[in-house]
Amino acid sequence: MSLWIKVSAKYNVNVNGRRSTWSPVADLRDSVAAVTAAAKPTSLPGRPGRDQTAAASEEQQGFKGTGERRGVILNVQTFLDENMTTSVEYGKITWELSIFVDQREDDSRYTLRVKGNDHVGGLMLKLVEEINATRDWSDYALWWEQKNIWLLKTHWTLDKYGIQADANLLYTRQHRPLCLQLPNMKTIKLSISFSSVVFKTVTEICRTLNIRRPEELSLLKPLDDASKKKKKDKGKNPAIDEVMNIDALGMPGNTGNPGNYSKTMTPTYDPESGNPISKTSLWFGQNDLIVSQPNLPPAELAKMYKPLTTIEKATINSGWLDSSRSLMEQGVQEDDRLLLRFKYHCFFDLNPKYDSVRINQLYEQARWSVLLEEIDCTEEEMLMFASLQYHICKLTLSKEPLNLSDEPEVDEVEAALSNLEVTLEGGNTDKILEDITDIPKLADSLKLFRPKRLTLRPYKEYWFVFKDTTISYYKNRESSTGEPIEQLHLRGCEVVPDVNVAEKKFGIKLLLPVADGMNEVYIRCDNETQYAKWKAACILASKGKTMAYSSYKTEVRNIQSFLQMKSLAPTPESTPDADAMDMNAECFVSPRFSKKYKTKQLATRILEAHQNVTSLSLMEAKMRFIQAWQSLPEFGIKYYIVRFRGSKKDEILGISYNRLIRIDMSTNQPVTTWRFSSMKQWNVNWEIRQVTIDFDGNVQVAFSCQSCDCKVVHEFIGGYIFLSTRSKDQNETLDEELFHKLTGGQE
Repeated sequence: MSLWIKVSAKYNVNVNGRRSTWSPVADLRDSVAAVTAAAKPTSLPGRPGRDQTAAASEEQQGFKGTGERRGVILNVQTFLDENMTTSVEYGKITWELSIFVDQREDDSRYTLRVKGNDHVGGLMLKLVEEINATRDWSDYALWWEQKNIWLLKTHWTLDKYGIQADANLLYTRQHRPLCLQLPNMKTIKLSISFSSVVFKTVTEICRTLNIRRPEELSLLKPLDDASKKKKKDKGKNPAIDEVMNIDALGMPGNTGNPGNYSKTMTPTYDPESGNPISKTSLWFGQNDLIVSQPNLPPAELAKMYKPLTTIEKATINSGWLDSSRSLMEQGVQEDDRLLLRFKYHCFFDLNPKYDSVRINQLYEQARWSVLLEEIDCTEEEMLMFASLQYHICKLTLSKEPLNLSDEPEVDEVEAALSNLEVTLEGGNTDKILEDITDIPKLADSLKLFRPKRLTLRPYKEYWFVFKDTTISYYKNRESSTGEPIEQLHLRGCEVVPDVNVAEKKFGIKLLLPVADGMNEVYIRCDNETQYAKWKAACILASKGKTMAYSSYKTEVRNIQSFLQMKSLAPTPESTPDADAMDMNAECFVSPRFSKKYKTKQLATRILEAHQNVTSLSLMEAKMRFIQAWQSLPEFGIKYYIVRFRGSKKDEILGISYNRLIRIDMSTNQPVTTWRFSSMKQWNVNWEIRQVTIDFDGNVQVAFSCQSCDCKVVHEFIGGYIFLSTRSKDQNETLDEELFHKLTGGQE
């Protein structure tokens, strides 16, 4: 039986009564035209002649061609013999692809013959067979140099990736050694994944180092010109020159996967040595990363790079790596040095019992930010930080064993149950869980000052009433039943301490957001207790919370403790003898403060402040240092140079854990503040690299980044929004998909 093909505009093929579609159309067009010209117009072998009626009938059926003849019926055997050879070969075209293989000791290039429908996984298998070397290839993957991407989707074909013969592919290891400078300025070397996104890579690093909450950390590229600024100082820096090889030392965290931390974990001890055994040693055993590093001599401290201006701080912050891309994709090479730092200053669930490494590294980052003047603080605050450093060094050198299992663990549920139990028994409690509908209020006689141009600071006394998130002040107490002189709405405001304990000055500076900027208001309190209550209320009100919130009393106690540590008035009998103490006082303060005093005077003042913290344990002292660091006005603010839409000059954008701050570049003063809590949405126009944010009240802010790519700022905003969704109910589960949705670019 003869087989027939009907060639039409769509090249429908009818073979033995079965219809299918032939492709590719373009390749058949020339062949069909040639055959059409040579074919006889009236008959073909095996078919009767056709008249005009049959031709017209065929045309009505939709069989249309080109030229004079609109339909061609060919004997399939003749068509295949004379014209189909080229089309069949089209699907079997192969081409050569060169792949460079990284084998450490012998790098070589291999050429394979491939097809466009070959899968990446099959290509790697074919390559390994071609290499014919016995070794473990499980860590190897293909890297496409021109496109700067990893070919990790092994089920994709070469055509889907767009790989052609001119592609330069590298078959190389995914895990490579990298030098990491930890927050304590010590450098370690360990093997990490160069193909995973940075978010996963940091999680892997933190698992090795036994640091919980890896979402708070990230990797920062050091400044290239940091060493150039110190050309005269050619000496080595002991804080960063020593490199500890984690893989070679075989640290406990690198011998296996410790898994996720759980509060149900209990240490298992060796009956002979008394040391923790099995995997619990990763959390309860001795670890070099929990030991505080000794302070550097003043000369070495001065050699280290110190950012002095807001613009320099913005330059440093531009070096954060993209969390949604791999190290290799961002130009990081083997044995490069990166900085591991706490990127997001929103520290969740700090538990002294389980977070010894995390707390110590957090303390070290805070300590270095104070010593290198990355954050401003007053003289009183600097002496308080110095006294805590001295106390921590003293306890560390005592070599007392650190028993973390004795550290108290605060559980809010247990505290609430205990509170309820005491109440049912008829006892008195701290009444934190009293009727939540009863919102407390404060009423006191305070002093107020509103700065104006060409005026001094005359504080005037008024009667203040603080309720909900609003401060109302009246002429006197008797008039408080009527209309107030003014109401100050604190939601979204900035609360800045204006305190000098030695001079008995307890002031609160409020920066109130208005349509065209910020209004300054100064409130002066009479004593420490009054100041602690009012400042704690202001801090909660700025977040949209009232004094009925459970953390109000904790905030008051923290402020009082902070003021007590800043106190420098010991009794004459307790004044220490500086000569009897072996202390290099200049090691505990920044170079700017060390120039103000002689060594003996500075030591005396530090030892006076030390009297307030002598009873603290090592872990308590570190926690106090972190809390004091968090209370500084500039804590956690990352600066970037931006240009707002409609403006012709560059300005500074400050990003904190709860707000965005617009700062004037010439004066370094905040212009306005926007809270994350009032944010409705934000988006990025990737074509013009512009970030647009919508806030409540029909407020829209748009800006383009000048000091870095807008992806860096976008990731900061999305990262803080992500961290605000964490809760203790989630235990240790991290929603990585949500993180990438909030921080990843849509390019």
